[in-house]
Amino acid sequence: MAQLVDTFEAEHPGIRIVPRGVPTAEVLTTLRAETAAGSPPAVAQIGWSKMAEAYASLPVTAVQEIAPPDQWAEHTAGMAQNVLAAVADDGVVRAMPFGMSVPALFYNADLFRAAGLDPDRPPTTIAEVQAAALAIRATGNEGVYVAIADAGKSDYLTQSVVNSAGGALVDGDAVTVDSPEAVAGLTAVAALTATGAQPAIAAADAVAQFGGGRLGMLVVSTAVLGGLERSAEGVFELRATGFPRFGDGPARPTYSGAGLAVLTDDPREQAAAWEFIRFLTSDRGFTTLAETIGYLPLRPAVAGAADPRLAASLAQLEEVTPYTAFPGENANQAVVALQDEAVEPIVLRGADPSTTLRAVAERIRALTAS
Repeated sequence: MAQLVDTFEAEHPGIRIVPRGVPTAEVLTTLRAETAAGSPPAVAQIGWSKMAEAYASLPVTAVQEIAPPDQWAEHTAGMAQNVLAAVADDGVVRAMPFGMSVPALFYNADLFRAAGLDPDRPPTTIAEVQAAALAIRATGNEGVYVAIADAGKSDYLTQSVVNSAGGALVDGDAVTVDSPEAVAGLTAVAALTATGAQPAIAAADAVAQFGGGRLGMLVVSTAVLGGLERSAEGVFELRATGFPRFGDGPARPTYSGAGLAVLTDDPREQAAAWEFIRFLTSDRGFTTLAETIGYLPLRPAVAGAADPRLAASLAQLEEVTPYTAFPGENANQAVVALQDEAVEPIVLRGADPSTTLRAVAERIRALTAS
């Protein structure tokens, strides 16, 4: 981001960007406090799992509505249309997609060989992932970790699992967290832990194990590729493939990352915000993002900037499932409840998927009732 800001300011001497980092879990709290004080930032990068609540509780002005129509049409013509459609709210792009990723399966090719597995034929289903993980564990290493219970309280991986199992967390206005498909999806991930294929540890510890060459596979956002590459250098051969299928249906991952929302109501600042957003989501902006982090370029013309190992993930982005938000102003609280009270206990602590999801579904329905 510092590189992008410096380049933008050099080309737009009349606009100054003052960047500030805020922990992901504190973004909404911080933005609400600053809005109440009358000093919200002109542009905020907000995670998709928090965007619905941001729309309900913050003065978000649709980026599509502050852009001159001719510039909007020209700029978005070169972007991935399915992604723009997926993030649109009632047909309007309120937050511009920027840092976008889907979950991928990263794997240690050296541990595959040591376990008698072919690194050129990575697993494509959750059943194959479990079998490969147990083979790797027989070598004295850990098998796989699905980072579904992450510290950022995002449910993109939970949604990807449930979607791929044939379900959804929300169907229209109905909360379907406890559907048979949702139960089946989380049961499959919990089985990894129960069989010993997956260690019952925190996601940060699993990432450290993978980076140290002691974990065979890691299912996590493509956004961590840059960090994994640095950890793997000189230690093991890092490879990646797409999100696995659950059962007979196709893999249906949803996206993680963040969008760029405009919070200022000052016309001059709105115009400057559009110029900044237009630069960040240009060919150059997405090239920088793809080359330095691992986010997926949302402009097909610069897809070659992405790491070749993300080819399968780029292909899945073409059919990405829209992120589904819980209804109402407590959408983010509902996500936190889902992750803390259902996903983590089921996946890492052996809680019964059916009864746990039923109880959390009722809590979420109460939180989101209008």
